[in-house]
Amino acid sequence: MKTPFSTEDMERITKAVNEAEQKTSGEIVPYYVQASDEYEEVIWRGGMFFGGLAMVILIGLQQFTDLWLEFGIIGSLFIVLAAGALGILVAMAIRPIRLALAGKALIDRRVAARALEAFVEQEVFDTRDRTGILIFLSLYERRVQVIGDSGINARVPEGAWQEVVDIIVSHMKTGTPGAGLVKAIEKCGELLRTSGVEIRPDDTNELSDGLRRGQ
Repeated sequence: MKTPFSTEDMERITKAVNEAEQKTSGEIVPYYVQASDEYEEVIWRGGMFFGGLAMVILIGLQQFTDLWLEFGIIGSLFIVLAAGALGILVAMAIRPIRLALAGKALIDRRVAARALEAFVEQEVFDTRDRTGILIFLSLYERRVQVIGDSGINARVPEGAWQEVVDIIVSHMKTGTPGAGLVKAIEKCGELLRTSGVEIRPDDTNELSDGLRRGQ
């Protein structure tokens, strides 16, 4: 799948991370996935929705017309089952349908789980003072997670990352995630500095600055 980040976006993101890390010991890792999950377990909900809709239509026909007599009980049952099967196929084929059927709570859980997986997978914890910070974007769900390591969490107040999240999400909605990520990284750098995550005299770049992509 084509990346939503242009070459210019990638360069600006790398530069933003590098500049943010010049004044703090924080190690910022920008990372994105197209989607955090396929939500395949909600496919049956598509079948229930289509089947239920067909049943409602048939009941309406029974109440207000004589058309339902042409179908009979067996025919009506077949229509409901066929509609249910169609709903399952539609949900299997179209990701936006699965996303709508999944619901906010399930989506939030899957994105949070995928972000934690990325934190470990990318070894964001592998810094001298445990000052790694992951900025995780799940593009299809338009969700963002910011996860700081223990050295970050000891200094940055809980809830301080919400502004960083909001910046990226607003740009996701307008189709400019690259610009949003650059602004968010700059804001992240400000938060780290004002929270006392100071740079050491012998500071080194422990984690690469470029945007990383997950599967």
